This record gives sequence, C-alpha cells and structure tokens, in this order.
Amino acid sequence: MGRLRGISYTLKDMVTGRSWDQEGSVERTSKPEAPSPVVEPRAEHFINRELSWLEFNQRVLDEARDPRVPLLERLKFLAITRTNLDEFFMVRVAGLVEQRDEHVREVPPDGMSASEQLEAIAARTARMLEDLCRVVTEEVLPALRAEGVALVHPSALSSAERARLSNYFFEQVYPILTPLAIDPGHPFPHVPNKSLNLVVMLATRRGETAFAVLQVPSVLPRLVSVSGPGEVATFVLLEDIIAEHAGKLFSGFECLGAWPFRVIRNFDLSIDEEEAEDLLETIKEEVRRRDRGRVVAMTVDAQCPREAIAMLEKATGVDPKFVGKMVGPQAIHQLMGLGKPLAQRPDLSDPPFQPVSPIIFPRDGTIFEAISRGDILLHHPYESFDPVVNFIEQAVTDPDVLAIKQTLYRTSADSPIVKALIRAADQGKQVAALVEIKARFDEENNIHWARKLEEAGVHVVYGLVGLKTHCKVTLIVRREGKSLVRYVHYGTGNYNPNTARIYTDLSLFTARPEFGEDATSLLNLLTSCTAPRTWKKLVVAPLGFQESILGYIARETENARRGRPARIIAKMNALVDQDVIRALYRASQAGVEIDLIIRGICCLRPGVPGLSERIRVRSIVDRFLEHSRVYYFYAGGEERLYIASADWMPRNFHRRIEVMVPIEDPAIKERIYDEVLGLALRDNQKARQMKPDGSYELVTPKEGEEPIRSQVRLYELARELRHRQQEKLRSERPYLVRPIRIRPSAEAEVGTTTVLPPPSADEEGRGDGGP
Repeated sequence: MGRLRGISYTLKDMVTGRSWDQEGSVERTSKPEAPSPVVEPRAEHFINRELSWLEFNQRVLDEARDPRVPLLERLKFLAITRTNLDEFFMVRVAGLVEQRDEHVREVPPDGMSASEQLEAIAARTARMLEDLCRVVTEEVLPALRAEGVALVHPSALSSAERARLSNYFFEQVYPILTPLAIDPGHPFPHVPNKSLNLVVMLATRRGETAFAVLQVPSVLPRLVSVSGPGEVATFVLLEDIIAEHAGKLFSGFECLGAWPFRVIRNFDLSIDEEEAEDLLETIKEEVRRRDRGRVVAMTVDAQCPREAIAMLEKATGVDPKFVGKMVGPQAIHQLMGLGKPLAQRPDLSDPPFQPVSPIIFPRDGTIFEAISRGDILLHHPYESFDPVVNFIEQAVTDPDVLAIKQTLYRTSADSPIVKALIRAADQGKQVAALVEIKARFDEENNIHWARKLEEAGVHVVYGLVGLKTHCKVTLIVRREGKSLVRYVHYGTGNYNPNTARIYTDLSLFTARPEFGEDATSLLNLLTSCTAPRTWKKLVVAPLGFQESILGYIARETENARRGRPARIIAKMNALVDQDVIRALYRASQAGVEIDLIIRGICCLRPGVPGLSERIRVRSIVDRFLEHSRVYYFYAGGEERLYIASADWMPRNFHRRIEVMVPIEDPAIKERIYDEVLGLALRDNQKARQMKPDGSYELVTPKEGEEPIRSQVRLYELARELRHRQQEKLRSERPYLVRPIRIRPSAEAEVGTTTVLPPPSADEEGRGDGGP
C-alpha cells in the first residue's frame, strides 16, 4: 500500500501544480474567465441533484403507465423503477442522513441543506410510491388478468384451491420458516437488506399484544401457481400464503394478522484507502459488513396497524418519514414471472432483437488488418458487441501479439473477456488488467475476477488511492515486421457483453499512432503513476478534463459574442457540475445555441428568460438504456467531436480516471453527428423535453411531422449499414459472399447471402459460386 499511497500524493501534486496541454484546449491551471453575464445564476437556478434523479425515475415509471408500451415491457419498467428507488435509498439517501447527523454545513449549488433535501425527498418518494402502487394495482395487474394471468389473494380462492394451498404450505414452506418472537429475551432480529418479511401481531392469553417476525424464504418461488392445466394462469404470493397460516407457528397465541415489510439499509462502502494495508481485503471485509448498515427506509403493507408500524420504526431506527405504505405487492421487481405464461404472445413484448453483426472484420484476414485500414466505430446494442470480445480473443491466439492491457470497471459474471486474458497469460503474453474493485454493487464480482487473474499470472492493479478507474480502454501491442504497432479500443460503456445488449454505447477501434501512445501513457499512469508531460490526443480526468470542457464552452461563448456561429450539443447521463452549468448559462446569454441530451440528472434549468433561453434539454427513456457520452463543439468551423467515459459531474472530473477521445475520421464523425446526436434531437416518440421548473413533458410530432423513435431508427440504420458493407464486400471480393441455394417458395428471398471463408485451392475453379 505504500506504493499506492505515493501514487495518490503524486496525482494530487499533478492536478494542483501543473498545466496539462490537451489538443485543442487552452493550457492553464485555472478556469477560463468571462465577462459578467447579464444574469448571475443564483441558488434557484440550480436544480437539486437528488430531486432531479427522482424525476428521471418518474420518467421510467411513466413508461410503465404508457398504454402504448407492450404489457410485459410495462411490467419490466415497474421492476426497474422499484430497483432504482431501492438503490437510491441505499446510497444517496444514506449519504444525506450521515451528512445531517454529522452536521455537515457544506451545501450544493441549489442551497438546500441535508435536512431540507431529506424532507423534499420524503415528500417526492411518497408520491412516487403512490403512483407506483396505482399503476400496479389499477393498470398492469388488471391488464394481465384480461390476458389470462391473475394474481389473487388466498381469500379469493375456492375451498378446494385453498386446501391445495394449505397442503403446499405444510409440505414445502412450514419446514423452512423460522418464527422469531420479539420480547425481552428475544431482541428484534437482524433483517437483511431488501429482504421480504412479515411482521406478525399476536395476542397473549392475558390480552397483551406481542410481535414476531417471519422472513419470507428467498429459496422458494415468490409466485405460487394454483391453476390447473388449461385454466387461467392464477398465482398467489408466497408471503400471502405464509400470512394466512402464520397462526400455526405461534401456538398459545392468537394471531391478529401478518403484514409484509421490507427494509433498505445504507449499502455504501466506507473505506479509508490511505490507511488500508490491503485494499482488496479491506473491501472484502466491508462488503461482508454492509448488510448490517443503518436502516434508511422501510415499506410496509398499507393495512398494517399503526401499533405494528410503530414497533418496527422503533426497532429498526428508521426515520418515520421514510416509511412508505404499499397498496399491493412489495418487491415488485420479483414479479417478472407473471409474464412467463404470456411469453409466446409477441404482441405483449417488444419485437425480438438481434444485434447486427457488422461486416468490417472479414474472415479472410485478422481483425488487426481491418483496423489498420482505418478507424472503426460500433454503435451498441444495434451493432453486436462480439467484435469487441473477438478483438481480445484474437489477440490471445495471434502469435504476433506480445501484450494486452485493459481496464475493467464492470464485467459479467461469466466474462469471456476475463477468460481470454487468463488464456493470454497462460501463453506467456504480457497481460495487465486494471480491475476497479470499488465499482459500486460489483465489488464481489470484481474481487472474484481479480483473484482469478492474479492466479493466472496477470499483472493486476486495483486502481489509484482516492480515484476510481472508470475509463474503458484496451491496448494490444503487436509485432509487424520490425515494428511494434498498437491497436486500441476506446468505449463509452463497460466490457460487459450482457449489458452491451441493453445499453446504448459507442466503441472506437483505432491504430492511429498518437492514440496508441496515449493509451500506453494512460495505462502506465494507472500501473506506475508515470504520466506524460502532454497528451497527444486524449483528454484525461482528473488531469484537465473539466478545464478542457470549460475551455471549449468559453471558446463558443467568445465566438458568439463576436457574432460568429457557435453551437454545443452534448449527450450524457448526468449534468451536475456547477462550473460547467455556469459556463453554459454564460454561453446561452452570449448567443450560443445549446442542445443537451441528458438521460438522468440535470441540475441546469433550461429556458429561463435572460439566463438560459438558448438551452434545450431533453431525455430519452426507451427500450435500451441511453448510456453513450458524446460532446460536440462547433469550434469556429473545426467541429470538435468527442466520445467519453465521463459525464459532466464533479465525481467524473475530480474523483475518477476518465477519458475523452476525439473523433478524427470524417465518415465516423458524420455518422455520430447525424445518427447518435441528430436522431436523439429529432425523436418525437420517446423523448421528453425539460421545462424550467424541472418537470418534463413528452415530445409529440407536430402537424405533418414524421414520427421518429430514435432507437428503432438506429437499429434500422445499423441493418442498412451492414447491407452496404455486404455489397461493398461483394464487389471487392465476390468469393466471400455467395448465394445460398434454397427451395423455391412464395416466402423465399432469392439472393439471400451469407459470409463464408475464402475458397480453398480446389474451390477456385468452381463456376457455380457455391456448393
């Protein structure tokens, strides 16, 4: 740890005492100055970060409310809304509670103290829970029943069905349950985070009230089918079955009732990295310990008596204002099984989706030869993530590849990328992996892979003290003749094939020497804190990222003041940094036209007269999670375009290793501008426009305007691009694309093609073009 502690101090010195010269930015150690704006932003001109995030979650819930969305997708959006809210309490609300209790005086730009934020969050989340319950009980569950799937209470069943349910309870459930009485000899039990439980209210023979807790076993199915073959698919919740039979577990007591409840605990890690002797072991210990974190929120059944709720509040220590009363089922994210009986109904789900496999890595050559011919861009999930995996796997088998270096922030549990790195190390290649073991909620998975990599002989680095490594970079060094060539992949998303099918992200492959040199410098920085005097192409946080963004905004502001064209378009997940927001306000007042495509948090108020009239903010919530970061500046006609791993947030600028990558290939630049940015700005089906008060309204087509759903159109464009690539390949190397002979039929598409390996020597003379 001594080496890591030294890295932390060295970086601090770098950030505070040294200028970093990024290509296209002004070299400086302070933020750019600008003349006083017409309107100086005040606290009311900043939206609170937490309340803005809750508005994002409301937009997710709105998708569940939208009758145009297929029914099973509405069920999915309900699950996402609830899961999001749980994590919000586990991290953000937990942090504010600590700030309040520790009397932290520092306030965000909106001026709200921790106590004021907690009061506002409590009111907003109460309304959201009411909306959530209403959508579940009054819209989605009735719609499922109309389609032949019913969720019922045991009291609604026939006597025969209740008898079968009783048999199920005694045979399958009762042996597993552990009744936990609460009295002076039995203190309130530990209730795991997010677990589903029942509070049982009992009466003694003396007429006194007593309580007990039953944990609903997670090892049993939550949905219990009570329907026979050919009948309407009818389910009962496991907690309702247990509640019906709770009295059987407490002989000598009268059971007055049993009601479900859940607790949400502080689940964030608290680590002093500079004092930790072994960062890996420290995090492992904290992960084990955090399930006993402070209870920050609780939900109870709306019919639970006040006396029982008061007991739970006292026993858990939860703030009463964060106790939500639920009408209908809790833990809604566990009810996705209701859709299984309808899985064969294509009208109730989004159309099947298969990412397009681009024809840019022909089978008659290596992936490196394709990249050496020019930069390659992939847009996930519309285009497959397989080439990214293949990029690494081919490096493993290529005898000319000498080294593979990669950053890993989040990856899948069965990661083919990590397995490939292990094979590469087994073959004697130089392999280095920066595994970020502080990635929230992925700590255990990353620790597991870090151990596996170390055991295989991979050089594993766990990151820098005080900083998370969030950039997505892979560097492959290959011997070509007498030279070494560097091939690089930069991404806006994680090296996770699973999330790559549901997150929108960009991948850039390049063999440009300067990009490779910067990748080497970046990875050396991560492993040894050896940094270059200047970055040739990359913009790196925390070594000048914020300064570069402010410099570009200042340049647009100055050009607008001089009457020159000025334009900013930025796509990101969140805008929080107050310095950037102030710079955007100045730019708007100077005349810069600004479009912001922000999926989640936005602390800027657009459209405020005299302050932000030229700023427009929109958010897209659709089938895929919008995750790519793209930044465009007109720059006096130079049209600077970047992709990045970072949002415009203080944590990205100052507490993470991030990368912003310039796009220099004209065709790729045009594609990103027209498709990624252009379509997002034209979306009038799933886009919502932000109003000055922080609320959002759905964008609808104007009269005569073509309806555009950007994600659907992007998938169409990916398919069209593949067709053009196929036609180009056909003209350049016709032996690679051969017609498939099929039986004549009305449905047959004559001329359907497939990509095949190059012909062998004995095939060269064939004239029929195929087998």
